[in-house]
Amino acid sequence: MLEDSFRDLTPYEAYQASLAAAGLGETALVRDWKAAGQSALKQPVTVTPPFEEEGYITPEEPSAVAYRIHIPRGRKLTFAVSLDSDEDTRLFIDLFRLPASGDNPPRPVFSSDSLSRTFSHEDPWRGGDYVLRVQPELLRGGSFRVALGEDNVFAFPVEGHSAPSILSFFGAPRDGGRRRHHGVDIFARRGTPVLAVAAGRADRVRNTRIGGKVVWLRDRQRGASIYYAHLDSQHVSDGDLVEPGDTIGFVGNTGNARTTPPHLHFGIYRRGEGPLDPFPFLTAPRTQFAEQTADAALLGARVQPRNEGIRLRAGPGTREDILGELDPDAPLRVVGAAGEWYRVRLPGGVDGYVAARLTEPLQARTQEQADPQQDRQDQDQEE
Repeated sequence: MLEDSFRDLTPYEAYQASLAAAGLGETALVRDWKAAGQSALKQPVTVTPPFEEEGYITPEEPSAVAYRIHIPRGRKLTFAVSLDSDEDTRLFIDLFRLPASGDNPPRPVFSSDSLSRTFSHEDPWRGGDYVLRVQPELLRGGSFRVALGEDNVFAFPVEGHSAPSILSFFGAPRDGGRRRHHGVDIFARRGTPVLAVAAGRADRVRNTRIGGKVVWLRDRQRGASIYYAHLDSQHVSDGDLVEPGDTIGFVGNTGNARTTPPHLHFGIYRRGEGPLDPFPFLTAPRTQFAEQTADAALLGARVQPRNEGIRLRAGPGTREDILGELDPDAPLRVVGAAGEWYRVRLPGGVDGYVAARLTEPLQARTQEQADPQQDRQDQDQEE
């Protein structure tokens, strides 16, 4: 892509370039390492935040893991990756946005080679599908942990309240259908503090006929104007700088809301788009990780299905797409443990998820098959 030619190399790309500069770019080991990264990017496992997985990357065999995540409008993705290794290892963490059209390649939006840190990425106005790829440098590996979460782009604007306090929604008819509601109404007791949802500047602190006592907050980071109306009183003046959670006023029913109970009219506006529905920005995402019950001690080991008819899924859940049924004799390498699920790698290199309780260590069945033979030998010796 032409626009990519003007950006700096990511740490991952710079590492590839250094290998090529050292004359190693066409060696079999480096080709396998690059192929592992490309394969993971093309065939990620699908997960839904909040998601946490312990995994294992074999140092001797070039490999990578990748997770596909959908982030809705109004949310940001948080992710933390750590690697447990005795060696000084570079771990490449790359986040790609998937294009709407399959004709375009995934676009890198974040890249790092730092360990044990929490990162975040937001594109609040569009949302979209992303792939997070994790890959260590050549001949390095070990146990790793990935934690993916979602968070609101904006803080909630009324102290001590949350989305259930929204009782009037965007697009509802007003004035007998002559106009539409360009925000949401959040009901609370008169005098409840109204809070800044983002860092910004108080742009227009006014008293108007319709909105009553209003405050406009300019969020320069995201290019948005935030509108607070029907305030009982304002706590900021034009030009004041605020941080998320700062009090900018108090809930009331001024303006044309005099006949309604106290509430905050809250609106979001973007140049070129006009008013946006604030509801997706104010609903809280789930934050609780699934309890880890799959035995992480089997990471790197091989297991097999307990019986026939066990399904391999694209993600850790019974609602995820079915990739196929597992051969009961297939050796599966455990490369991840998430909740009650194992992420396993088939002999052909395909990754998928299977319920941990539906697997058993590879040697278990072999031992069961060997015991009857041993019994017959023992019986022959007794006779």
